[in-house]
Amino acid sequence: MSSQQREKIGFIGLGRMGRPMASNLHKKGFELLVYDPNPAAVDALRQLGARAAPDIAQVARGSDIIITMVPASADVEAIVLGPDGLLAHGHAGQLILDMSTVDPATTDLIARRAAARGVCVVDAPVGRLAAHADRGESLFMVGAEKADFERVLPLLQAMGTTIFHCGKVGSGTRTKLVNNYFVVVYCQLNAEALALAQSFGLDLDKTLEVINGTSAYNGQLQLNWANKVLIGDITPGFMIDLAHKDLSLILNAANAAKVPLPVAAAAREMFTLARTTRYGKADFSAMGDFLCELAGVEKPRISRESRG
Repeated sequence: MSSQQREKIGFIGLGRMGRPMASNLHKKGFELLVYDPNPAAVDALRQLGARAAPDIAQVARGSDIIITMVPASADVEAIVLGPDGLLAHGHAGQLILDMSTVDPATTDLIARRAAARGVCVVDAPVGRLAAHADRGESLFMVGAEKADFERVLPLLQAMGTTIFHCGKVGSGTRTKLVNNYFVVVYCQLNAEALALAQSFGLDLDKTLEVINGTSAYNGQLQLNWANKVLIGDITPGFMIDLAHKDLSLILNAANAAKVPLPVAAAAREMFTLARTTRYGKADFSAMGDFLCELAGVEKPRISRESRG
């Protein structure tokens, strides 16, 4: 076992993305101490052989590297900076690896506070979907000093297949927001375009063949949508609620940088509208179904032959 694998790893946040990532770490031989407020999530990892911590403070006391994978900026700040958090109960020489998608200001804040305690911070938000996390095929956008990047690299390699060192601390988070700007806005564009195609009565298979053969091609439509909403599956891999959260992060960061993003603002309003319906917890590709319902046209579905 390598020296990195002898380090004790804490993992906080065992949701739809965090649980398979922690599972893959355990399968690759890393010693894990896990915590989540959901006892069932913790029990699933304990059955694999991981140790369970009763609280965040215990993770801090018993780990060399602590991974956080939680939904929002406020969660990360509470976990790291709170009175019962990682910095209050940790020690110099530790490293916090935050894989959450958060406001860049949050990453900057925890990095400053951690440095004052002799603790390093690496931000490594995740690209790709939950299904990729299941298979250990995630993509990571990493912000870190060189030595810290090398320290966490074996962990990232155990959870994913594609790793980009984007620059100093905070650059991973900022890269993720740029990436998700494209990802989420493409969903809105695809929804509008396919609703228009449905209203024209076009053959959807042929229309998609044309789109995928021109510069209108986008990975969301050809890869994600073809395996989700276009075959009637809107079970969440990445929820509309979370896509809305990311658009809000993008707009907040853009406002702070004085960069106008009118397209993002318009897209967020449509995601806001979708959240008022049953679609909030659906996969974000379900924007296709939602917009067709608004337009009163048939939902887009590809043929069995196209699925093959």
